Amino acid sequence: MRVVIVTESFPPEVNGVAHSVLRTAEHLVRRGHRPLVVTPAPARGAQCSPQTFGSGTEAERIPVVRIPSMPLPGYPQVRIALPSRQLTAAVAGHRPDIVHLASPFVLGARAMPVAARLGVPAVAVYQTDLAGYAHAYRAGRGLGEAAAWRRIRAVHRAAARTLAPSTPAAQDLTAHGVPRVQLWPRGVDSVRFHPRHRDEGLRRALAPGGEVLVGYVGRLAPEKRVDLLAAASALPGVRVVVVGDGPSAPSLKASMPGAVFLGRRTGEELARCFATLDVFVHTGPLETFCQTIQEAMASGVPVIGPAAGGPLDLVAHRRTGLLVPPRDGAAVARAVAELAADPARRAAYGTAGRAEVAARTWEAVGDLLLRHYDEVLAEHRGLPLPPAPPSSASVAPVVPVLPEELSA
Repeated sequence: MRVVIVTESFPPEVNGVAHSVLRTAEHLVRRGHRPLVVTPAPARGAQCSPQTFGSGTEAERIPVVRIPSMPLPGYPQVRIALPSRQLTAAVAGHRPDIVHLASPFVLGARAMPVAARLGVPAVAVYQTDLAGYAHAYRAGRGLGEAAAWRRIRAVHRAAARTLAPSTPAAQDLTAHGVPRVQLWPRGVDSVRFHPRHRDEGLRRALAPGGEVLVGYVGRLAPEKRVDLLAAASALPGVRVVVVGDGPSAPSLKASMPGAVFLGRRTGEELARCFATLDVFVHTGPLETFCQTIQEAMASGVPVIGPAAGGPLDLVAHRRTGLLVPPRDGAAVARAVAELAADPARRAAYGTAGRAEVAARTWEAVGDLLLRHYDEVLAEHRGLPLPPAPPSSASVAPVVPVLPEELSA
């Protein structure tokens, strides 16, 4: 199968979209398919090959076309593709059977009519709550949010299928008029993210007084609401560790002088950071999935997350972690204090979390994506749907249940 993946983000950028696209492309290669990635070019001087990406023998087998881009005003880490004939030439030149649009908004929106002109079906993968971001950045006035939903509907209604990463995201899309929505969750590397990577030397360096290590991993941007950790960082016997970078870093450092900011970490370093934590907290209320929660669970670490969006699928309240009301720093601090005072419960939640995600491998979710491709192609060609493989059930997300104490 020949697949063009048009993505708004790709390595060397570090975010959920870029990571899942890379893992998808690598899986396609391993299964004998031929992907082409089309993405905005990174900032000048970024360390990446202009033509291929991957590791080992895969490096020569994942061609990448990088479209000229500009930084998003106010957030230069995000690149916006400029109009370019390269997009049409790249898609048409690959002669795809299917076009995969990853978090389509700018480049993906331009690729949709290209696919239509070529008579190729497109699968649109919803990954970013752009409407929620617009609402957050416009101070709640709602004008940007409405415009974002109009854009989302216009792009996704033209797709043969929209894939949502979680049950709440699928429900949100359907409620806003997006048709043909189905679930496609994300995988986790449970070998890289593993409790055995816990590093006692790192722990002593971060918490020389034996403090309970409470960590956040991710972008430091307004929509992530890392500021909600401020009250928790003031708790006695707690040391907050922040891994990541972004435009909010200076203000967060000022508001949490007792916290440790490690900056961006990747690879084995990141795995050690996760496994060395005692508690992982994600504060962002706009997550359609929340990959870092899965990585913490795979690392055997209990999690605290907002009772909104993707975390509702991932966190089993009072079994693998705690759900708290979104945007409530006091609730975050209470949850941190509760787990900090109970090492046995932390251990039980961590063990249960690891067991929960062990089967959610990238191989399993990659095969589920191929199942979606096969179904879309069968529908496009007027053929019977292929039979469902029994393995597909292993990556089905949990039906979210809002804890009683948060449902009022």
